[in-house]
Amino acid sequence: MKNRDIIRIIGAKENNLKDISIDIPKNQFVVMTGLSGSGKSSLAFDTLYQEGQRRYVESLSAYARQFLGSFEKPRVDSIDGLSPSISIDQRTTSQNPRSTVGTVTEIYDFYRLIYAKIGVPYCPNSNKPLTKQTVQEMTDITLKNSKDKDRIIVMAPVIIRQKGTHANLIERFLKEGFNRAIIDGEEFLLEETPTLDKNKNHDISIVVDRLVKNSEIDSRLYESLELATHIADGKAIVKINDNYRHFNEKYACEDESFVIPELEHRLFSFNTPLGACPSCNGLGVKLKMDLELVLDPEKPLTNGGFIPYKNTEDDNLSVQELEQVAKHFKIDISKPVKDLTKKELDIFLYGSKEKINFLLISSSGRVHQKVIEFEGLINHFERRHRETTSEWIRDWIEGYMREIDCEVCGGRRLNPAALSVKVGGINIHELTTFSVDQSIEHFKNLKLTTTEREIAKLALDEINMRLSFLQNVGLGYLTLSRKAGTLSGGEAQRIRLATQIGSKLSGVLYVLDEPSIGLHQRDNIRLINALKEMRDLGNTLVVVEHDHETMLSADYLIDIGPGAGAAGGYIVAAGTPEEVMANENSITGRYLSGKECIPVPKTRRKPNGKYINIKGASENNLKNLDVNFPVGLFTVVSGVSGSGKSTLVNSILLNGLRQKYYKSKVKPGKHASLDDHELVNKVVEISQSPIGRTPRSNPVTYTGVFDDIRDVFAMTKEAQVRGYQKGRFSFNVKGGRCETCQGDGVKRISMHFLPDVYVKCEVCQGKRYNRETLQIKYRGKTISDILEMTVDEAVEFFKNHRKIHDKLMTMKNVGLGYIHLGQPAPTLSGGEAQRVKLASELQKRITPQTIFILDEPTTGLHTDDVKRLLEVLQHIVSEGATMVVIEHNLDVIKSADYIIDLGPEGGDKGGMVIATGTPEEVANNEASYTGQYLKPLLKWIKAANVAAFFNNNIYQYVIIVLKRVKWKNNKIDRNLMKLS
Repeated sequence: MKNRDIIRIIGAKENNLKDISIDIPKNQFVVMTGLSGSGKSSLAFDTLYQEGQRRYVESLSAYARQFLGSFEKPRVDSIDGLSPSISIDQRTTSQNPRSTVGTVTEIYDFYRLIYAKIGVPYCPNSNKPLTKQTVQEMTDITLKNSKDKDRIIVMAPVIIRQKGTHANLIERFLKEGFNRAIIDGEEFLLEETPTLDKNKNHDISIVVDRLVKNSEIDSRLYESLELATHIADGKAIVKINDNYRHFNEKYACEDESFVIPELEHRLFSFNTPLGACPSCNGLGVKLKMDLELVLDPEKPLTNGGFIPYKNTEDDNLSVQELEQVAKHFKIDISKPVKDLTKKELDIFLYGSKEKINFLLISSSGRVHQKVIEFEGLINHFERRHRETTSEWIRDWIEGYMREIDCEVCGGRRLNPAALSVKVGGINIHELTTFSVDQSIEHFKNLKLTTTEREIAKLALDEINMRLSFLQNVGLGYLTLSRKAGTLSGGEAQRIRLATQIGSKLSGVLYVLDEPSIGLHQRDNIRLINALKEMRDLGNTLVVVEHDHETMLSADYLIDIGPGAGAAGGYIVAAGTPEEVMANENSITGRYLSGKECIPVPKTRRKPNGKYINIKGASENNLKNLDVNFPVGLFTVVSGVSGSGKSTLVNSILLNGLRQKYYKSKVKPGKHASLDDHELVNKVVEISQSPIGRTPRSNPVTYTGVFDDIRDVFAMTKEAQVRGYQKGRFSFNVKGGRCETCQGDGVKRISMHFLPDVYVKCEVCQGKRYNRETLQIKYRGKTISDILEMTVDEAVEFFKNHRKIHDKLMTMKNVGLGYIHLGQPAPTLSGGEAQRVKLASELQKRITPQTIFILDEPTTGLHTDDVKRLLEVLQHIVSEGATMVVIEHNLDVIKSADYIIDLGPEGGDKGGMVIATGTPEEVANNEASYTGQYLKPLLKWIKAANVAAFFNNNIYQYVIIVLKRVKWKNNKIDRNLMKLS
């Protein structure tokens, strides 16, 4: 291979990399794989991408670099042939509530352009199209609709249905030389107008000119209409004989009740005052007090019935106020809330217009007397939330509030003017509620005139191209109105991937981190084709991936290992997928070739007749489902991306149980009923959300192991001589920590318009502690040295401390042996954070009344790590707990006791239960996409097990099976053929 066709890395030593050197082919689809923690990301992101970024920044001017900061050079001797690099990782998109899929992909910008250029506004009352006219058009229409000698009167409607005498206005027009006006349908001389009733609505039109139609009035009519529109804010009325015609330079209804400004793209943006709903400022939602969170129906209002006041004393002024309101309206306030009538309760909650004489006595004896209207508890708290300057008070009140759709715009974010404009019969908000698949179909069938299509051609081409890219990376189920902050890491990454495909850059090095996360096997081939399309543009793709299909589709496969952490960091195998499979040293190759596999459980647990029943689930795209989750089993919820898995499990099951047992303020999704028959009393969610937002949070503080480690250091002789207690070894409190960085080990530098940058503390050099604390050692290691250890190293180091050793082993068993004990939380991936939480729960007692809910726990795991994770999950279920897992990984699905498969498609075409039962039962259901991919896998596993009896000659046996079994034409079968 010529030097210009390769990226040559020499002496890479970043993190656990062992001075490795490798040639990576350019303009190829390259996959890096290996056990979790083996060094894949260190090579791909911390070395290749970091050096590419550093060289780019170095090429900029000194002025530009002062805003970007400096990029540290990775620990590598040299990298030759490096192209400009772009990272497409799993970080979530903006958490800004104004960001949506449409704004992130910029498709919404093109929508706004189309609506501004070819949109037609409609009157919201009559649903008739609104029109506007220039003065010239008004003149032409008037002349066209009149005959010779017709009497024409041009009027300027200066007052439309407004109260008042309007005397000053009439006097002003009289001084300006106007003589006549039509007032409430009658014509008057301005100097003889009657006095108008100030309490009634009036209409006043100034008579600008009176003409008789002939061949010479064109110019005079134009000037009269121009004057009328000038004094009446663009409006004019023309009376031809007894017929009236209304004109407007702006879009307006005939009765002038609805007027919208000039159509421009800013009108359709919910981020500008011109287009945003004035009530919610374009957010679509408002925080409102939730009665379910503030009222306890079983108690009286003054004795715990109004929850925010439940801990107040009887002489509290607020309680006294409620008692005096009750006395004024003769309400028995000692009754439980549920026994109050709606009218009585509304007085307490929303106030009254009647003035009440309040006499309040404070605990100090001060008397407060006032005669005012009672504001109402709900109004009082919402006003305090708006007006307070205290963050604590605001957070406290928000604990009793929920986000609800704005009552003015109904969650649509835009004002009535923007929503009145339609293209193809729908407004811009309705268009954004379509899924990507539906949007493609909509634009395919959109009927436009020749002129409209010519105007919108470029914008429509761009929209169709971007929508197609999203569809091709498996995101056809997403709606453009979906908030960006609700996207998973995999979805956010594929959106950026689609954006990069659309940019059509060439000669770029793209580094991707597991783009297949969250993608069903059915959609994998589309993602792979999208990646190959980027390669074919002349780019180099380096993809960190564990998915078998992606690895088999690669041009070049690099396996890093052989173990994780200190045991990894070597190039085990590199070459084509076939060459890696032939390498006996590669554990990835052994799994790809079938020499190793995750076995199917010998026996499956059977339902015991106890279920958690959900009826009428209809949130998002769920089609009024009735679903039964068996208790005490390992249940997997599967289905194509967007089929409704997360809605069913997280939004309804999880939130419903949390609301029942923990009084959670998060409202569950729409459903008729959720009945657990009191079989559950503990709900454990193991999500991929971060375990902390700052460098202070780390795996050992989250799991509680660090408390035990600090006890060990406090018991050393030197610590006891110095009088150091356990707290001395905490980096969260003064005493032993470095005060310069306050125990973070790094200092945060705010970059204003860029993400914050963390730099190593120059005093403690990242060790977190001061010099005196670091003088205390246990078996030759300081507390800082312990935090730098990997879990694997710490397990060996603390093998004589049973309590610490056992807690660390739980972390190792869930595949976290490679991470550092003190690794800052922000650097952990979503999958790693999820497994830290799982390890933390494993340290606690597991009971049959516990339900564990996990969302894609295999994220970031190699097949060998998945094998160990499954052993942990099966152990939890063996202890009697219930396990519900959302998963696409076929190795997890085939290991389940029970499967609930949703589909058949994503988005609007999904939301139905397609199959339930054991993996074998689902595999035999031809309507299930999951079953279609599961069936050949179960056959393959069976073949592998039988082959074990034939001296492990899997290749020969698979060929025999393939000849005898009629395989369907799907991707897994093609991979089997490729393997054989």
